[in-house]
Amino acid sequence: MSTTTSTTDAMSPAPLAGTTLLLARHGQTVWHAENRYAGVSDVPLTDEGRAQAEALGRWIAAHPVDAVWTSTLSRAVATAEPACRALGLTAHREPALRECDFGVVEGRTLAEFEAENPARAKAFRTCPVSYPFPEAEDPRTAAARGAAVLRRIASAHPGKRVLVVAHNTLLRLVLCSLLSIPLGEYRRVLPRLGNAAVTELRLADGTAALLSLNVPCG
Repeated sequence: MSTTTSTTDAMSPAPLAGTTLLLARHGQTVWHAENRYAGVSDVPLTDEGRAQAEALGRWIAAHPVDAVWTSTLSRAVATAEPACRALGLTAHREPALRECDFGVVEGRTLAEFEAENPARAKAFRTCPVSYPFPEAEDPRTAAARGAAVLRRIASAHPGKRVLVVAHNTLLRLVLCSLLSIPLGEYRRVLPRLGNAAVTELRLADGTAALLSLNVPCG
């Protein structure tokens, strides 16, 4: 018995190869101990942060990637460096992967802001997207730029594995955006991403799938 292939099937485009993005938050910085918002401030890693970066590098050496992309902030670049060294890669530095600008709270803690402006701090805790910090980047804008750059990275490396080193709030907003989680829930659903921990995301045909979350490398 012969088989035939319909013209429609024969002409249908093959599905795009999916790209695996390994999303990592940078290592610990000098502001972590006091839980200060770093945002766009260029804050260096601590000794612990550098050790976390080395652990990520060893993990990546055992789970190789085809490319590395980082935020342009030095804490992200330094976190990616051991992985690049292990695999002989040069990181692509992408400004759109920078952290959110936290406005008047840059370099301060939420508790300090709350003591100064309790009503606004309460509103932020209720919905950080509807009530961001004064003079801060709109979280919806940050989510859109982050999601767009991850899609662009995936398109540049179809079917490949890519390490992306960026920032806590940006990555949480982007994960919510790509996974259809309301942005206002990002602090509740994703309380924090561990320093130098890996979250595995699969992008294919305009869809996103979360394969793992916050996997420690140390």
